[in-house]
Formats: sequence, structure tokens, C-alpha cells
Amino acid sequence: MKLREVLNQIVEEEAPILLSDGDQDYEAGELLDKLSEPMLKREAHMQPGLYIAEINSGGYLGQVLFKVKQK
Repeated sequence: MKLREVLNQIVEEEAPILLSDGDQDYEAGELLDKLSEPMLKREAHMQPGLYIAEINSGGYLGQVLFKVKQK
């Protein structure tokens, strides 16, 4: 699943969460507008309630892109 799809799913579900990159908290819709196209095309996995992580070329979880926080 692409990061764009993960963020779209959060927006569609109207999930009451914020996504933190360590410096700032964002709404999923904000990130869809703010992030670059290459970033949105990255393979990603969301572990509900915990994080959104990149999937590396080997198919394994890579770096955590955003931590999930409850509103």
C-alpha cells in the first residue's frame, strides 16, 4: 500500500488521530497536501494506534515515518 492510500484511508474513516514526525503533529489531509509526490508513492504500512512505517525494498518494515497520536 502506498503512503497516499494510507493517508486517504485515515481521511475517509475520519479517524480521530494526529500523525507526528517528531517535530510537529499533522492531520492526514494536511500531509496529503504537503508531502511531495515521491514521498506519497513510498510503500507504507500503518500499525493502528502506533505508527506508519515505510516498507523497504526487501518487504520489511523500515523507518517509522509518523507516530500515531489520539486527538
